[in-house]
Amino acid sequence: MYAIVKTGGKQLKVEVGQAIYVEKLNAEAGEKVVFDEVVLVGGESTKVGSPLVAGATVEGTVEKQGKQKKVVTYKYKPKKDSHRKQGHRQPYTKVMIDAINA
Repeated sequence: MYAIVKTGGKQLKVEVGQAIYVEKLNAEAGEKVVFDEVVLVGGESTKVGSPLVAGATVEGTVEKQGKQKKVVTYKYKPKKDSHRKQGHRQPYTKVMIDAINA
């Protein structure tokens, strides 16, 4: 059984026992989280929402909070003695999927 959930402005295909990385959630490690916006539930019978599947939820446990690798942007204008270097590390939350309730 699998489901497609919406979180952090993205859609992810999830299965039970899978670890997913999502945009940062306000939850500590070890807490339970519930994803209410389920777009599709697949398996023996497929349920497609319009836009969401009524009553379907996906439950998970937060494993850790972290930051991704640094992305460096470098802007440079030749012959103008102008350059700018900037780094960014996007925060994420690692969630282990426990159950799909359809």
